[in-house]
Amino acid sequence: MDDWEVTVSHVDYAPGRVGRVHHHAGFVLAYVLSGEIVTKISRQQERTYRPGEMFYEPPGSTHEVGRNVSETQPAKLLALIFAKKGAQLTMPGPA
Repeated sequence: MDDWEVTVSHVDYAPGRVGRVHHHAGFVLAYVLSGEIVTKISRQQERTYRPGEMFYEPPGSTHEVGRNVSETQPAKLLALIFAKKGAQLTMPGPA
């Protein structure tokens, strides 16, 4: 994976937050730190992830659903985005 790098970021989901449809360069591993997050990645089933669980976004996929289950408690995940150096990491809309 020459010329690739990994970018690590915290993604905060405020109570009731619903994310927008987006896609990433490369691929993503996401680890839920707190709360419960509903996610749907293209060609995968919608699923609720809890602390300690991970999901994978393959190259060329779209993050179709991302929302905090709770209307009162925040949720947080750790995202590891693997992409070519210098690539725009997150783009709106479908891949």
